[in-house]
Amino acid sequence: MTTDTTSAGTIPAGEAGLPDVDLGAVVDEEHQLLAFATVSGAHLYGFPSRDSDVDLRGVHVLPARDLVGLGDPEETRSRMWVRDGVEMDLVTHDLRKFARLLLRPNGYVLEQLLSPLVVRTGPVHRELVDLVPELLTSHHADHYRGFARTQWRLFEKNGELKALLYTFRALLTGIHAMRAGEIQAHLPTLLERVTAPEWLPGLIEAKAAAEHAAMEGPDRDTVAGEVAALHEVLDTAQRKTRLAERPTCFEALDELVVRARLGE
Repeated sequence: MTTDTTSAGTIPAGEAGLPDVDLGAVVDEEHQLLAFATVSGAHLYGFPSRDSDVDLRGVHVLPARDLVGLGDPEETRSRMWVRDGVEMDLVTHDLRKFARLLLRPNGYVLEQLLSPLVVRTGPVHRELVDLVPELLTSHHADHYRGFARTQWRLFEKNGELKALLYTFRALLTGIHAMRAGEIQAHLPTLLERVTAPEWLPGLIEAKAAAEHAAMEGPDRDTVAGEVAALHEVLDTAQRKTRLAERPTCFEALDELVVRARLGE
């Protein structure tokens, strides 16, 4: 299997608030071709700031010799740098590690896989996307619940809009996943599908001015009450969901990893 790297951006960069940077050229600089690369972070979630960095996430496929030799395989690659005045954050996992993460209730890697902000794609990417219905489980609610709690604690410490919007985004993504059986990470879209506080769009607009802007608007008690209420909605949605308790595509995913590794 080859790792075709055809460009396939499915959302215009301007609509997502991405800077005017050739992201295809950015990932081309990697010393090994990527099975896929997408944009994650605030641009995916629908609340980027003017000074937001660009979070690039993807998968590389190590040669088989890197896994059978004595050296430690480079299963995760990470680097940050500035390109044309924009901070870039690129993290990629080897396909086997990424597949193992997919088999856990890890919504973050599903979001990376399904991001409509596609920089590079190919057969491996498309096959992984096709397996998502068999990877999404009821326990992904636990991932989003935990992530929301972590971001809420951060908000309590720094009072920043970023942490608060991440809190709401995680809760709404989890609720929608349990109800609809699909991953939707874009907060403005989620506000059309899940009942949420009417003042959230205003907070999204406020964050556009600065990455670390402080929250101004509803008081802390009001916000805390809305967050607590959405936790209850997520709990109920998880109890009622028709999603399976565990992935049902281990064999298919294993076969894909082997084929990609052997270049079949």
